[in-house]
Amino acid sequence: MFPALETELRQETLPDPYEDFMYHHLQYYGYFKAERDSLPDSATHQQAWKNNPRLVLNGSFGERDLIPDPLQKKKLLWPTCLSSILHRQIEAMSRDSSMLTPHLLKSRQLLHNEFGEANPRLREPRELFGFFSGSAPLQAPRWPIECEVIKENIRHIEGVPPQPEYFYQPTGNEKIPDIVGEEKGTVVYQLDSVPTEGSCFSSSRVGGKRGDIKELAVTLQGPDDNTLLFESRFESGNLQKAVRVDTYEYELTLRTDLYTNKHTQWFYFRVQNTRKDATYRFTIVNLLKPKSLYTLGMKPLMYSQLDADTHNLGWRREGKEIKYYKNHMGDGLQPFYCLTWTVQFPHDQDTCFFAHFYPYTYTDLQCYLLAVANNPVQSQFCKLRTLCRSLAGNTVYLLTITNPSQTPQEAAAKKAVVLSARVHPGESNGSWVMKGFLDFILSNSPDAQLLRDIFVFKVVPMLNPDGVIVGNYRCSLAGRDLNRHYKTILKESFPCIWYTRSMIQRLLEEREVLLYCDFHGHSRKNNIFLYGCNNNDRKYWLHERVFPLMLSKNAPDKFSFPSCNFKIQKCKEGTGRVVMWRMGIPNSYTLEATFGGSTLGSKRHTHFTTEDLKSLGYHVCDTLLDFCDPDQTKFTQCLAELKELLQQEIHKKFSELGQDMDLEGSWNDISLSDIESSTSGSDSSLSDGLPVHLLSIAHELNQKKMYKKKKKTPLQTRKQRNEQYQKNMIREFKSTEYAPERAEIASTLQKQPTFFKNSGNTSSSTMKNEKPRMNERKKPRFTVSCSPKRSTNTSQEPAPDMKPNWSRNTFPATQRGGANVVSVSYPSLHIYTYP
Repeated sequence: MFPALETELRQETLPDPYEDFMYHHLQYYGYFKAERDSLPDSATHQQAWKNNPRLVLNGSFGERDLIPDPLQKKKLLWPTCLSSILHRQIEAMSRDSSMLTPHLLKSRQLLHNEFGEANPRLREPRELFGFFSGSAPLQAPRWPIECEVIKENIRHIEGVPPQPEYFYQPTGNEKIPDIVGEEKGTVVYQLDSVPTEGSCFSSSRVGGKRGDIKELAVTLQGPDDNTLLFESRFESGNLQKAVRVDTYEYELTLRTDLYTNKHTQWFYFRVQNTRKDATYRFTIVNLLKPKSLYTLGMKPLMYSQLDADTHNLGWRREGKEIKYYKNHMGDGLQPFYCLTWTVQFPHDQDTCFFAHFYPYTYTDLQCYLLAVANNPVQSQFCKLRTLCRSLAGNTVYLLTITNPSQTPQEAAAKKAVVLSARVHPGESNGSWVMKGFLDFILSNSPDAQLLRDIFVFKVVPMLNPDGVIVGNYRCSLAGRDLNRHYKTILKESFPCIWYTRSMIQRLLEEREVLLYCDFHGHSRKNNIFLYGCNNNDRKYWLHERVFPLMLSKNAPDKFSFPSCNFKIQKCKEGTGRVVMWRMGIPNSYTLEATFGGSTLGSKRHTHFTTEDLKSLGYHVCDTLLDFCDPDQTKFTQCLAELKELLQQEIHKKFSELGQDMDLEGSWNDISLSDIESSTSGSDSSLSDGLPVHLLSIAHELNQKKMYKKKKKTPLQTRKQRNEQYQKNMIREFKSTEYAPERAEIASTLQKQPTFFKNSGNTSSSTMKNEKPRMNERKKPRFTVSCSPKRSTNTSQEPAPDMKPNWSRNTFPATQRGGANVVSVSYPSLHIYTYP
């Protein structure tokens, strides 16, 4: 009926080469004798899924299901410019006969230009070069098949409390309720078939467990029934059981991390059917940590859905009669601790949530990244990629943030900064700090543009998405703490950590990594602080403490430098900061943000809000600029202040021991590890080792690794043979006792022939019998310019007699004028750090 239209459509499309090949192949061998049009057109399905805006996540389990109507699928293939009348004519005609027999879709492999012409070049494999598409729907979270998941979409608004939220002040009269249990109480909510220790992760799917979702809450007997309805089967939720022991009193049991029997700290659940004037008491009965910030005045968080809808109020601190105490009703093998508090709900028939800290889910992260991908400005300097897939198949995202470079030399001269968060899924405060950092570094602020000009930022915003999704506190679905397995060789069991470490190893081969920082949360100490690694190189003595001290000056009411610790414990050898430090990143840190609040300055005795944590992300950026300022006044004064603080600490240490020591001599030769105490943070610091089902796999891989050790490669060139001979001769003559002959022969060897001139750095370091530092690289021949605020002083070491006017207590208010930032020439920036 429309021959012109049919001819046009035939000319615009090409058959899929793979399907054309398979058609002839199967027909030749007699396995396929049907008509050409009956071939299953997988490309048609893919294109229909890509272009159809009506294809959303299925309401039952979130699975991608194409519209089954073949007419609807054919309609998706027509050009959008056709009129509605023409569409109706074509639809009526397609009911009677299949008019268009050729495939209308282009190949999925060959690239096409804007004119529709085929380009004989294959696309990059998507599994290897994953990308985040701003036009595609969000990937629905994948759950272990044992987990039941409700179909509701739980979302909360971000709101800042109108007034500072002060710590709870204990009165000493707080009630300690007796634990009744389900023998004398009534179970009103209980999860079934939760995997614990002894089982292991097997498979996952979108939506979790198959089948109908059970109604776990009790059925109300009428409008006068005031029983609370509990629920936690949503993203990041955690509540195992609720027992009603009195009219308004409930005992709560938290779910342990999946495939373990411990790590109960994070809670996040919903209650419905509230009464306004009643005083409710909640008691969590199976906490495992002997110390908690609840003993220092921290309050739980509550969220009212009616307040959010009517007054735009978000999460707020609520609770009275707060008490944290030991539970004497345990089994004797593992002591339990209880947290009890009372609360009054603001409305009748309200839906409220309680949480240990402000939740930040995997879906929250995906929505944020989707907004970045759809932003035409931010997407120019922020590239989103898939680092890997987690154990359950959820995407681990990697962000590369840097301004485009004008030349390859400029790009190669940039140093790198690596940041990560949420390796411990229950520490959502790390995600809020990360969000603050991303908000600033992706902004159009002059300082943000300057940072993007001189650095390449590699950011992994959520290292453990599986744990975040299921509501774990510390572990992944492997049942182990990922922050104790950064040295793992089990790629399939710990993919998030394995690929992160491999990414950083490749990055170290390309450029110098100035700083690594992993964002965490802390459950026993207030304020924000850093854990680092003491430097063994006396040339850079105390340099690893400069960045934390600068951060404490930039955020004096949040960051506590006295809480920082730089001792490396044996049980922390598998953590990210220690492994990255041993890989060659001197400034390697773990940032610990409290679940509570501040004891410093203007925020003294108040809880942290999400805005406080996001502001710390900005302060990290601001401190990074101060740390790399060509004017080394701040750096010099920080070193002087650190030496003075260390002298005071040594005096204090020896006075406690009743000894006197003269520190005027070689006091800086004292081991810093002997002065510092161990990090008094995590009760979960000891690694549990590998699960039983992974021990044999690890043993086999270790055996293969031993057999695959490479033999020494033979020296192929004369230059290599001469260099090796020279090193051996120097080592031999240094061991002899005839110094005059040794000096004479060594001086002769130091007269290098012409072919040694290209390896000057290596030869000189060898002559001095110094071991070159790990990952030492040549500095770029050019440097990137900073704003005029940064001094153009080109000397790496500041003058020893320089007396800066910079205050020790706080940084002066400085302005980095964006209008004066030079971005064309690159003569002046000299980043003062480890070579």
